[in-house]
Amino acid sequence: MPETVRPDGARIHYEVHGEGFPVLLLGDGPAGGGTAAWDENFYHPVTELAGRFRVIAVDPRHIGRSTTAPLAPFSYATNAADIEAVLDDLGIEQTHVVGAGTGAAQAWRLVHDAPGRVRSVVCQEPVGLDGSNGLDVFLAEYDEAMRLPRAEGIEGVIAAAVEAEGRFADGTGAGPYAARLHADPEFRKEVLALRRERYIVSVVRFRDGVRPQGSAYFSVPEEWMTRFPAPLLILPGNDPLHPEGVAKRLAAEVPDARLLDAVHGAGDRNTEAVRAIVSFLEENTPR
Repeated sequence: MPETVRPDGARIHYEVHGEGFPVLLLGDGPAGGGTAAWDENFYHPVTELAGRFRVIAVDPRHIGRSTTAPLAPFSYATNAADIEAVLDDLGIEQTHVVGAGTGAAQAWRLVHDAPGRVRSVVCQEPVGLDGSNGLDVFLAEYDEAMRLPRAEGIEGVIAAAVEAEGRFADGTGAGPYAARLHADPEFRKEVLALRRERYIVSVVRFRDGVRPQGSAYFSVPEEWMTRFPAPLLILPGNDPLHPEGVAKRLAAEVPDARLLDAVHGAGDRNTEAVRAIVSFLEENTPR
């Protein structure tokens, strides 16, 4: 099980499939998905891309198998540093990035913090604010994670994390630390020792790190997007968390951006989108 150990003790799990120029995968979810977060997407990039590229799927801290991490707020800067550490472990100087949903926000921050390491970005159903939604839509993802400890105590949170098998999904009370609560008995003791309100504050701080105020794109300043230094392929979403307006704004403002038609559903439209993604990555792969 490959992983990189960070200075604060966090262990970042990743998987590598195939050979060729690297493609880094960053999935969707309350804090960026994980290696299993692509199963419900319109295609599975490992299956589609590993025959042509070296595909690296990363679990962000507290997600999937990256369960060993301090009880701390989510930070896009820390997340980008974790990803760079994975690339360092693998000896990768430059990579394509395919990010879905919140994974797109992670991709933008990686480009912001380490522009020389990103060759191109595919942005699938990007999260963000476009006037059709509001920050409250995103914050609501964490409502149950704050209600449950008030109603049932931290014991209720742990029970929810175990029942959910370590997954934190919208509408559950398992909370953002669900993966470690499910996997690590010592961490359960640490969390049980917290006062209820202190745990709830930690969830709020985590939530506000994932969905901060101040930018429609969450992870980077809006003005910076007008100077985005890498080619960008955008596949628009069509729901309140992934509004089409964000995709259209990116296409209008990012200097080297390309917008595909919506790809929801099944059949030939999805096949066409997968071909477009592969073509875009191959087009931007150094010869």
